[in-house]
Amino acid sequence: MIVFDELLQGLKNGDRRFLARAITLVENELRGYEELLSKLAINKQIPVTGITGPPGAGKSTLINALLKNLSTKKNANGDPYQIAVLAVDPSSPFTHGSLLGDRLRMYEHFNNPNIYIRSLATRGALGGLSAKTLEVIDVMRSARFDHILIETVGVGQSEVEIVALADTTIVVLVPEAGDEIQAIKSGIMEIADIFVVNKSDREGADLFASNVIKTLHDRPFKNNWNVPVMKTIASGNEGVDSLVEMIYKHLQKVPPEKNLQLLAERTYRLIQQEKMRGITVADLLPKLTVAMKEKDFNVYEFVRKIIVN
Repeated sequence: MIVFDELLQGLKNGDRRFLARAITLVENELRGYEELLSKLAINKQIPVTGITGPPGAGKSTLINALLKNLSTKKNANGDPYQIAVLAVDPSSPFTHGSLLGDRLRMYEHFNNPNIYIRSLATRGALGGLSAKTLEVIDVMRSARFDHILIETVGVGQSEVEIVALADTTIVVLVPEAGDEIQAIKSGIMEIADIFVVNKSDREGADLFASNVIKTLHDRPFKNNWNVPVMKTIASGNEGVDSLVEMIYKHLQKVPPEKNLQLLAERTYRLIQQEKMRGITVADLLPKLTVAMKEKDFNVYEFVRKIIVN
């Protein structure tokens, strides 16, 4: 039996055991998870930074470097920063769990009591995120953290969903992507609040960064924020201090209308998830098998009936 008062108090106190239990409850939609979500005391002041970009850009290495920097900071109470990392990983086709282990990628921070790392499987969801990312972030925002980082699956242009979750979105690119800017810019190029050219010690990094800046000239100026292009060498911790400063500078610039837009996007996705609850490809197959035998079968009419029912 779930004792919600105890679970909620454990979250408020920053007890990691209760946090892990709450996330498991929500991620797997176990009995009582909806009641838990409805009772969360969500601290909307906790900043959420999303890190996205194509595979091989060094997102995990950059997060490692960010953790080193953020873990040296003190909060308003003079205590060390408490940081949460939500690493969204591809799903195993067999267990539907995460394929990439957070302990493998961020092992050096595993024993740090001020850093909490959790993997979340996509379970077939598109957009580089899990369908439960929104709810898990809210659970984390109900715990005692000073900053939350999200790393998305490197799936390319469909990663735009991160915009609905993060206060600041960082798009990580590498010099080798120089020939791909034109293809990329129609997708993830439009979502960045900050661009990071990682592995900038490689040949062509300066030219690549200049090309990204030129590409940004075609993008409308939004929210009184001039999107910066920063260079880092995450493996050597170079440029990371400046990146952290830029993240907090952006957080101070986020206008109220963007917060409202974020809330609207989150609400939309929650409604979307609720509408799709209980509908799977496996469930649709036998229904389609029967429906397709009808002479006047129409897929749109079929979908309409599924939604209405």
